[in-house]
Order: sequence, then structure tokens, then C-alpha cells
Amino acid sequence: MSNKVNKEEKSVLKTLLAEVKEYKFVSILTPILMLGEVAMETIIPRIMGLIVDEGVRKSELSTLYILGAVMIVAALLSLFFGVAAGVFSAKASTGFSKNLRKKMYENIQTFSFSNIDKFSTAGLVTRLTTDVTNIQNSYQMVLRMCMRAPASLICAMAMSFYISPRIASIYLIAVVLLSIVLAIIVRFAMKYFKAVFEKYDDMNASVQENVSAIRVVKAYVREDYEKSKFKKAAQNIYKMFVKAETVIVFNSPVMMLTVYACILLISWIGAKHIVGGTLNVGDLSSLLAYCMNILMSLMMLSFIFVMISMSIASGERIAEVINEEADIVNPENPVMEVKDGSIVFENVSFKYNKDAEENVLKNVQLEIKSGETIGILGGTGSAKSSLVNLISRLYDVTEGRVLVGGTDVRDYDLKVLRDQVSVVLQSNVLFSGTVYDNLRWGKHDATDEECERAARLACADEFVQKMPDKYNSHIEQGGNNVSGGQKQRLCIARALVKEPKILILDDSTSAVDTGTDAKIRKAFREDIPGTTKIIIAQRVNSIMDSDKIIVMNEGKIDAFASHEELLKTNDIYREVYEEQTCGGGDFDQQ
Repeated sequence: MSNKVNKEEKSVLKTLLAEVKEYKFVSILTPILMLGEVAMETIIPRIMGLIVDEGVRKSELSTLYILGAVMIVAALLSLFFGVAAGVFSAKASTGFSKNLRKKMYENIQTFSFSNIDKFSTAGLVTRLTTDVTNIQNSYQMVLRMCMRAPASLICAMAMSFYISPRIASIYLIAVVLLSIVLAIIVRFAMKYFKAVFEKYDDMNASVQENVSAIRVVKAYVREDYEKSKFKKAAQNIYKMFVKAETVIVFNSPVMMLTVYACILLISWIGAKHIVGGTLNVGDLSSLLAYCMNILMSLMMLSFIFVMISMSIASGERIAEVINEEADIVNPENPVMEVKDGSIVFENVSFKYNKDAEENVLKNVQLEIKSGETIGILGGTGSAKSSLVNLISRLYDVTEGRVLVGGTDVRDYDLKVLRDQVSVVLQSNVLFSGTVYDNLRWGKHDATDEECERAARLACADEFVQKMPDKYNSHIEQGGNNVSGGQKQRLCIARALVKEPKILILDDSTSAVDTGTDAKIRKAFREDIPGTTKIIIAQRVNSIMDSDKIIVMNEGKIDAFASHEELLKTNDIYREVYEEQTCGGGDFDQQ
């Protein structure tokens, strides 16, 4: 078990350190500069002792001047080494954190929908911010103190034994005792630091949900409830940190107790040796200075252990994102052209989780000709969205295969496929920027004319022209300054800018009035007849003029025929049609 844990820790460390990259030189230079600072700090107490013994006691001014000058030079060099190490460690640690964020963000962009399902949005935000900051602080501490503290400890210990082995043995005992205490403190504190970052995820999730849905919160007067939920999340973090700090707080008093005990013992034993003539006053002052060096080095090491214990949990969470491999990747020799908009499902079964007992889609057989308009109708949970998500390879089939343009979607270059299979999802959003900016998400180099033509096809032009700056009008993040129907029409226009061979509307006109819905469908028939159009809808009126209609039921295709044929042969479709045309209601209404 311990070998497995060690391998995992090495894997995490290897993953993280791979992102040091161009900052390797400053990362190596920082500890070297720290060694220079330690060397100067080790020399200074010895010089102080010589000043007392050789200069003050013997009243030799020339010796005082020489030793004083050497001491000043050593102090200046120590200052230079310390400042340079600080600058380089800051550069290395901030560069390291930059690379970690960049690597995580780039890898997140490769995730398929199934990869994204493993991580919450709030969890990813925490990893990109709080966790990386913890690693940055720990890395800076390690660069400066991991070399400085042991080197200072060893040098001070060596000089102490050189001056008086008997008195220096006090340090040795203190070091052993403190090391045991620090190990116990770190072990207990570490489990609390691991748990606290999960609580950060909960708090970030609460904030994200509240801010993104603030209009709903206001509409339902749920401010008090949301404040209570956030308070609970913040309280959980508080409790965890208090528990961790309660353990860590023992570090300082134990350390100070040891420092003062050593000073007293050294002063007492040293005084006896001075009286006995076996130790000089200068040597005692040097020993006292080295005592502080040794114990301060131990204090630094304790802080390093605390920082590392905090960052281990963060490092594991960061490495988890970096090492996550995308489920959907390009084949070795991808097909770079989609011939047409024909779609074939061959014995397709699908489930979101490989360990799930039942398939979401079950043995689907389907053939759609290029240029056809296909409607899809089904109840909530009937796998309508799952079916269309397989066409653009947002998910991969579990069994069978999906062909687009006569080729398995898994053989295409992902960008080529998704450029030609344009999907307007149920939860599509707009981004902050102008109307033009949002439309060019479909095609980054689209001209103004191409954007405006797509907007006219989606019936978005009529309201964009009424906006203050028309197509240069600003859209807020998420499209919060336009209505639901306007947002849907802009999303449809964004998809049309790509001029795809297949256009999929996943219930994307639900917020559009029936008149506008009819105009959009008419524009599709007249202006993009060669494009295969798949329309998922709850309203029969939105799909009844399609070439064929798919009726989904519990992950299976219950029927696939024209509107007229379904009215004659399919009970589900006929019941929905009659309910909606004889007094309203939708598919899910009893």
C-alpha cells in the first residue's frame, strides 16, 4: 500500500515539475544564492567571537578594524545573496504557477463532454486559482528555505562542534526532539488541509450558482436562503482551517521553549567553562549566535513542512486535471472532408458511464439523407439530445457506429467534423462582446455580410437592427441583456455562419413565438435546402412540416415517418398532436 502511495506522489511531483520549463535556471540559481547567504551568516558569528577575543580583550585597534571591515563585507554579501535569491525565487514561483494554469486550461479545452462531467465548474475554478496559489507559495518557500535551512543548520552545527563539542551536543538533542514533535504536528495537520479544499469547491459552487442565477434568486425572493447556504459553506472552511491551525499552533511554543532552554543551558554550562578557563567569552557569544541559527533553521523547516502539507492536496488536484486524458481524440490519419450531410446510425447503443447498467440509447437504426429536414419528438429523458450529440461526436457510441457523409465520425478530424455539423444546444450561451463577436464564434473570419445573412435566416436581424449600435451593440456575459428568444435566435445565427452540411437545433426555438418559429423554418427550406436539418422540439407545429419525424421513447426509436403517416400509425405522436391542437399542452403534460 505504501509503495502505491509513493508512486502516486512521485507521479504528481513529476507532473507538476514538468511545468517549471523555462524557469529551471532561476529555480537552480535561487538555492545556490541561498547557500551564499548561509555561508556569510555562518562566518559573521565567528568574526564576532574573534572581535571579542582578539580585538576587545587585547585592545588591538588594528585587529578590530580589519575584523570589522570583514564583517561589514560579509553582511553586505549576505544582503546581496538574500535579495537576489528573493527576486529569482519570485520569478520562478510565479512563472511556475503561470505554466500550471496554462497547462490545466489547455487540457480542459481538449475535454469531451464525458471528461467535463467528472469535474464540477466550481472545482475547476478552485484548482486554477486557490490550488495553484498554494503550489506557488510552497514552491517559493522550497526554493529559498529547503536549501537555506538545512545548510544553515549543518554549518552552524559544524561550527559549534568545532568550538566546543560538549556544549554543541545540546543542539543535537534539541534537533532530534524538535524533529519528532514537528513530524507529529505535520501528520495531524495534513488530513485537515486535504479536506479543506473540497469545502472550497462547495463555496465556489454556491457563489457561481448564485451570481449566474441572480435574477431567479431575486424573482423568488430567495436571498436569505442563498445567504444561509453561503454562510454554511464558509463556516465549513472556517472549521477545517481552525482544526488545522489548532494543530499547527503548537509549533511555535514548542520551538520557543526549545530555544530558551538551549540558551539557558549553553549560558550555564558556558559560564562554568569560562570560569574554568576552557572557553573564551568570544566563543560563548559565537555559540549563542549559532544556537539561534540552528533553532531558526528548524523553525524554517517546520514552516516548509506545513506549506508542503497544505500543497500536497492542491498538487494532487492540479495533477488530476493535467493528467486527465480526453476520451475523444483525433485518429492518426483523420479524414479532412465531410462529403455531404447524410447520417446513418448502425446498431447504436450508448451510455454516459461505462459502469452504468442500462444504455441510454438502445440498438438505434436510422438513415437520414443529405438535405432532409428531420424532426425529433419525445418525452423528457427519452434520449433525444443523446442521439444528436453522437452525430458531432460530443460523445462516442458505446456500441455500433455513426456515419456522416458515409464515413464513421470517429475517423474524422474533430474540427472538420464539428465545423460541418453545427449544433445549437439546449443550454447555449452568448459571450461578452458585440453581436458581431458572438456570431463570429461560428466562423472567426466571417465578413459582416455573412454574419448579417445568418442573422436574417435566424430572424435575429429584426431585433438587432433596433439595438442602439445594431451589430456592434454589446452583449453581456451569458446574454443577460437580451431575452430568451433573442438569445436563441442569435445562437442559431452563430451556427448558420459556419455554413454547415448538418444543422442540429436541440429544442433551440422553445423561447421563440410560433410566428417567428415558422419564419425560421421557412428560411431554412428556401435558403439552405442542401443542409440536413435536425430539429428537436416539444411543439408539434415546429416539426410537422419536416420530411420525416423521429418519435423517441425510452431510448429507442418508436417511429420514423412523415407527419401524415405518424398520425395514422403511431399512437404516441397522434396523442401529442391531438392534445396540442385541441386546447394546448405539451408532450409531458398528462
